[in-house]
Amino acid sequence: MQTTETYLGLLRERGKKGLPLQRVYRQLFNPYLYLTAYGKLYRNAGAMTRGITSETVDAMSTEKIETIIAALRTERYQWKPAKRVYILKRNGKKRPLGMPVWSDKLLAEVIRMILSAYYDCQFSEHSHGFREGRGCHTALQEIYSTWKGCTWIIEGDISDCFGSLSHELLMHTLSEKIQDGRFLHLIKKLLDAGYLEEWTFNRTLSGVPQGSVLSPLLSNILLDKLDTFVETTLIPRYTRGKRRKHNNEHARLMKQANRLQQKGEKEAAQRLRKRMRQLPSIATHDPAYRRLRYCRYADDFVLGFTGPKSEAEDIKRQLSTFLQEELQLTLSPEKTLITHARNEAAKFLGYEITTLQADTKQSITKGGVKRRGINGKTGLRVPRTILLEKCKRYERRGKPCHRAELLNESDYTIIATYQLEYRGIVNYYRLAYNLRTLRRLKWVMETSLTKTLAAKHQISVRAVYGNYRTKLQGEGRMYKGLHAAVTRKGKKPLIATWGGIPLVWDSNAIIQDRPHQLPWNNRTELEKRLLAQTCEACGVTSITDKLEVHHIRALKDLQKYDGREKPDWVKIMAARRRKTLVLCQTCHRELHAGRPLRKKVSRSRME
Repeated sequence: MQTTETYLGLLRERGKKGLPLQRVYRQLFNPYLYLTAYGKLYRNAGAMTRGITSETVDAMSTEKIETIIAALRTERYQWKPAKRVYILKRNGKKRPLGMPVWSDKLLAEVIRMILSAYYDCQFSEHSHGFREGRGCHTALQEIYSTWKGCTWIIEGDISDCFGSLSHELLMHTLSEKIQDGRFLHLIKKLLDAGYLEEWTFNRTLSGVPQGSVLSPLLSNILLDKLDTFVETTLIPRYTRGKRRKHNNEHARLMKQANRLQQKGEKEAAQRLRKRMRQLPSIATHDPAYRRLRYCRYADDFVLGFTGPKSEAEDIKRQLSTFLQEELQLTLSPEKTLITHARNEAAKFLGYEITTLQADTKQSITKGGVKRRGINGKTGLRVPRTILLEKCKRYERRGKPCHRAELLNESDYTIIATYQLEYRGIVNYYRLAYNLRTLRRLKWVMETSLTKTLAAKHQISVRAVYGNYRTKLQGEGRMYKGLHAAVTRKGKKPLIATWGGIPLVWDSNAIIQDRPHQLPWNNRTELEKRLLAQTCEACGVTSITDKLEVHHIRALKDLQKYDGREKPDWVKIMAARRRKTLVLCQTCHRELHAGRPLRKKVSRSRME
């Protein structure tokens, strides 16, 4: 039986060569794939969230994997409807979210790994959403590095993309490269599984399952047709000319200034150079020069165009027609805009994109001569609306206030929470050239932090600074900040700090949506513990009793036992700093019943 890495490696090779995918369904009988999927999913916060049944990642076992495989062998596996809830969006509207049961999550992750290994290497280089090694910053980095001299930016947004994808079109697209009817039928059953809202069953006639780990990949597979259309049709049609022609008037004034300089008429030469710098060095309306660039993240995409606005409008119409006729999708009229890049800014992934134009204040001075060194370069900046929105969370009536929900937390947790939130915002906007505008956010958050600590201890803000002030080092500089420490017997104290994060613009910053993980062919630590088939509380093996994995949402859940005698299983998990514990069925039942677990069985007694 092939290991997970071996099989996925073979799929990647077939994908690179463009070979069809065959006999995939039988690979769903491989338990190693489910163990790998389990190792990826159990860390997610939603793993402990219930769907329409009480099944969660808790009580996970090898027997559950065998049950799923047995149902697949007989082609009797049935996807359960997802439980639908709604979450608020920024504009006040609600976004539907489905919560599948745990078995469906596990099987969907196995299918996702198979499809991702095969399709990812075939996707466009301009697609960055929901792909390994790519994210928001790789998309923004591409725009910053290659979109020089854009005149118009076309912002594209597909209306209700995930909920409007055609099932028939998606299945047809999959069948073009996957030659396995059973595998395709299993995916079709997932699309048709429906959802429960207020315990009423609703059929899904279109769209991908909201909340499923498979949904982003399925949308990428279909939207790859949009990438292909832009790259093979629009870009060749609207890209011509090697470089722009020189501005004849600019060149004429430069020659005259040089001649006057050689004759010794320096003042006249200086006047001509002043007039020359007010003109562009190249022809801004060169009919023989056009450039079209493209970047997509999930259902949001932007195109940068160098040319007249009439042609930019034609590009927008062609995109709308292609999406309507070929993909049965529509562009959102509210969010699909054509923006003049030099006078305004387009919005993409929380940034504002503009083409920089040097004026007197922005010009670069070198050798006493002002040089327009940033003309035409792409600029990424923090939107003012985003700054005000981030500050609003820590304000009341326009002034920083304390956060009542943190008053019952420890000083360490309060400071660590503020630092984590601030660091995340700064790191995300590290590509913005106006990153220093976040100084306003830092002041608001620091004032809110000190007011929270003051309200907790009923002291003044000045006293908070006196008790918690410290100096922090970052990027070779010393910064003023706050800190709190938690002493531990026989261990180093835990220290939480506020501040010390420099607001330094880094145009090469690349931060992925998910933390980078080093490639590792061996199993995860949890997989090894589960395969060991030994109860970590009493020592019983799987020969004597079936084994299950006990899960908790977070390590902080173990703190509720502070001040009273901790059960043995809490001591074990706290000592190991693990959110999982492999137990036999007997110990697991006793744990949930609140009774003490049975004592450790010695090897001599077991024999």
